[in-house]
Amino acid sequence: MKFATNPLPGMNPWLEAYWGDIHTRLTTYSCDAIQRQLPPDLQARVEEYLSVCEPDEESRKLRRISPDVQIIEQPGIAKSTDGGLAVAEMVADEPLRVRRRSPPQTLRYIQIVDLNANRRVVTAIEFLSLANKATAAGRKQYLAKQSEFIDAEVNLVEIDLLREGTWVLAAEQEIYPDRLKSPYRVCVVRAESSEEVELYPASFSAPLPTVRIPLRPTDRDVLLPLQALVNQAYENGRYGNDLDYSRMPVPPLQADEHAWVITHLASRTNDGAAQQR
Repeated sequence: MKFATNPLPGMNPWLEAYWGDIHTRLTTYSCDAIQRQLPPDLQARVEEYLSVCEPDEESRKLRRISPDVQIIEQPGIAKSTDGGLAVAEMVADEPLRVRRRSPPQTLRYIQIVDLNANRRVVTAIEFLSLANKATAAGRKQYLAKQSEFIDAEVNLVEIDLLREGTWVLAAEQEIYPDRLKSPYRVCVVRAESSEEVELYPASFSAPLPTVRIPLRPTDRDVLLPLQALVNQAYENGRYGNDLDYSRMPVPPLQADEHAWVITHLASRTNDGAAQQR
């Protein structure tokens, strides 16, 4: 089955395997969408930081974490001929050089700054990555950054469109309402009421929410249309040519989730065939 546009009404689980590209696109598209709505004295910018890179036993169980050993240089190869046949031989005493750990991953997020207040950060928006969720060191780094924003009275918007990894949202998982425990989720912490959070459920079976992005207390919220942005990333990335819906996505869906997705994709295929008649 091939679909030029996102065939699911919400998030597409198959896109999670391409999160490096999808994350970059969503961050950039979101920054542009927000910029158009800001008052003249606020400015949205994409900022970067380096993730810590300390693989642990938990991260090694995840299939999409970068390996902690990389080949830098292959040993030399010598070729000799014997009876007209080329024979490849390893050069004696030539070690294989490897890098013990992968270099830190560059992660991106959005900052909205106040130009009239020495570029004070008003709001931070983060699309979570596995680097934030998959290792103890990565979680520690992200949670420290999360606390830093909240303690500095910066609005924080966390968008988690990855089913893999450990919970790191500002809203504790234990108090997260059962009715909102969907595959994906959005958490908003407003600076003026940081003891409360705003929660948005997100799924693949219903359109992703349009999130209210807080600014200064005197400003109106701006709107972030997540579904339109995911659809744009799917189409601009030409994922209709790449994704194989006959294979289970990584990580695998639950049995009931997979059954729903397969039924939905089949109906989309049948609708397309009917329109071509």
